[in-house]
Amino acid sequence: MAIIKPNNNTLSGITALPFGTGITVADQWRLTATITGANADISSNLERVDDATFGKIGTGMSESSGVFTFPSTGIYEVRFNGMITVASDANAQIEVNVSSNSGGAYDVVNNINVGNNNSSTITVSTSGNTFVDVTDASTFRVKFVTTSFGGSTSLSGDTTSNYTYFTFIRLGDT
Repeated sequence: MAIIKPNNNTLSGITALPFGTGITVADQWRLTATITGANADISSNLERVDDATFGKIGTGMSESSGVFTFPSTGIYEVRFNGMITVASDANAQIEVNVSSNSGGAYDVVNNINVGNNNSSTITVSTSGNTFVDVTDASTFRVKFVTTSFGGSTSLSGDTTSNYTYFTFIRLGDT
């Protein structure tokens, strides 16, 4: 849309957006302790980011035993960012799992894979994101799962910095 500024210095051609449009939910959580050699749901040591400069939009996500619940319907971007230390492990993976039936069944909607086939140890930061169409906030859930972790592979956590963290942004209506 073009903004027209006539000679009398008034603006025309501007349309106000209805209240509630735009991003109405933005939230971020992090892993507070390192997980080593586990192949399971990330179900504990999670906190909403609480740094002095952190801000969220809206009520944010609810979390219970690693299962996140959406506060309202809409299209959400769900993003995983993790710091993984891999030693002789070809396929250390993090899965993003979404349920539309209150956790009765989950679909793997994103699989983030990091591997290292030699004996040296590497630490990498990796990420993945997906869009979730939340059509019923009372039944949609998301959780994160470590899979194929060797005994020495770890997912880093820290309570004062985002080593491994999860971001949820409601992009708009369905």
